[in-house]
Amino acid sequence: MSDLIKFKIDGVECMAESGKYIVEAAADNGIFIPTLCNMKGVKPKGACRICTVRINGRLMTSCTTPVTDGMEIESHSEDIQELRKSIVELLFVSGNHFCPACEKSGNCELQALGYLYQMMVPRFPYEFPLKPVDAKSAKIIKDQNRCIFCKRCIKTIKDEEGRSYFAFRNRGHKLEVVLDEEMGNKIDDATAQLAMENCPVGSILVKEKGFTVPIGKRKYDKAPIGSEIKL
Repeated sequence: MSDLIKFKIDGVECMAESGKYIVEAAADNGIFIPTLCNMKGVKPKGACRICTVRINGRLMTSCTTPVTDGMEIESHSEDIQELRKSIVELLFVSGNHFCPACEKSGNCELQALGYLYQMMVPRFPYEFPLKPVDAKSAKIIKDQNRCIFCKRCIKTIKDEEGRSYFAFRNRGHKLEVVLDEEMGNKIDDATAQLAMENCPVGSILVKEKGFTVPIGKRKYDKAPIGSEIKL
């Protein structure tokens, strides 16, 4: 059995297994730290930076930082909350996230974080990018305008041989996550559905399945993000 250690988050004493990542250790203690790229059971990459916390005066990503005995973590101070809000706003303006027209509305984690941080009008100018929508696959639509480069699809959607259905293409401002054309034509229903569910926004959609669950009954329609974490 792993050793239990003590640590604090915003002055609250917590306990967790030694070496567990902070974002998971916090959840085990009923404390919500937001993240868009992290998934339980998947090696973290610290891509979105929304889970940033302060440890000993340094800002660090809680999804990639293991908890240690006696660690004191600052997560919900005003400046950290403002940092997270600014990241959410940047993600909104850098893509086409028009929630009323998006099939993922109500199930979108980015949208839910916008509500959590009471985002009204972003402080940054909209880029209005014009990126392609790839609908060549028989089962999946990949909308590049909504992609936030979280890498969830790359890390989790793989075939039996461990090959990823998705990959990065190009660099810099031309970077995009694409679906392998050959593999996309062979993807089964269950894998396509999982790809849509694992995507935190509306960038990956299963064809003809966008409104299976009506608006008003979706995950974040009545309960805020993070409310599922309970002791």
